[in-house]
Amino acid sequence: METTNNASAVPNRRLDRKPRVVVTRRLGPAVEDRMGELYDVTLNASDMPLTRDQLVEAIQDCDVLVPTVTDTIDAELIEAAGKDLGLIANFGAGTEHIDLKAAASQKIIVTNTPGVFTDDTADITMAGIIGVPRRVREGVELIRSGEWTGWAPTAMLGRKLGGKVLGIVGMGRIGQAVAHRARAFGLEILYHNRKPLPVAIERMFGATYVDNLDDLVAQADILTLHCPSSPDTRRIIDQRRIELMKEGSSIINTARGDLIDQEALIAALESGHLAGAGLDVYPDEPNVDRRLIGHPNVMTLPHIGSATREGREESGMKVIANIRMWADGHRPPDQVLSGLD
Repeated sequence: METTNNASAVPNRRLDRKPRVVVTRRLGPAVEDRMGELYDVTLNASDMPLTRDQLVEAIQDCDVLVPTVTDTIDAELIEAAGKDLGLIANFGAGTEHIDLKAAASQKIIVTNTPGVFTDDTADITMAGIIGVPRRVREGVELIRSGEWTGWAPTAMLGRKLGGKVLGIVGMGRIGQAVAHRARAFGLEILYHNRKPLPVAIERMFGATYVDNLDDLVAQADILTLHCPSSPDTRRIIDQRRIELMKEGSSIINTARGDLIDQEALIAALESGHLAGAGLDVYPDEPNVDRRLIGHPNVMTLPHIGSATREGREESGMKVIANIRMWADGHRPPDQVLSGLD
């Protein structure tokens, strides 16, 4: 998705009172305190995802809804919105959980918080890129089990990073931040994107564009995913593409859980075709398949790619800025285009 500062087909109006804002999850003291100063805000003290009925109730009695990725804001829910709902100010960059076209048809503006979590997510990605080839999870488990017998020349042998091929699927902000970090580790960087980056940027990252995703998958020693979830990208890494990967290669996914065919991934891990995986996202969160948890070389993280205090606070302040601009009758800085605009 893109954001724009330009006028669109969705009108706006200036509010002559404090906006009534409903926030679906806890956003931290600094953000919540500031919201309380500026708006008539309703917070979710329990921090549990709202039920469908609770979302319906919330959306019927507010000017602004502040959801997160755990909330499904589909066309049916948007149609149930009260007449005053004018802004869905999403906390986070991804908006695939919001029906943007349905919102635009109801003249509801949608905003997000792009760019905030780029470095944080890239850092967690690098933890997988380094940790899976070096069998970090297995090493931690060995120490904790009390079964480590000491150093040996042939013990816990992993694979070095220098000279290996890192395949990046999706070369947006996060993909580029990963490429920047990975270059320092001596990785050869190939990438697949909807279109190639400008040559100057490719040179800066030492990255080579691969037009065909199958070719990228087949060349990568480590494959890392950084594309949004959409009908075109769901299970983009399926059984056929996993079979194209090198024996002993690995997959890192800090983007969205439905980008990978999970059954095909598990089968390749159990057969040894893939050496390991680093996963921060899953297709049925918060449920994580026990076979992934039980595999000795799968790093299973609880969706913490963006989980830094600094990043979460900055994202919350972006939400506040978007609401303030909207309430003042201006276009929010992070308005998301719906395709109908």
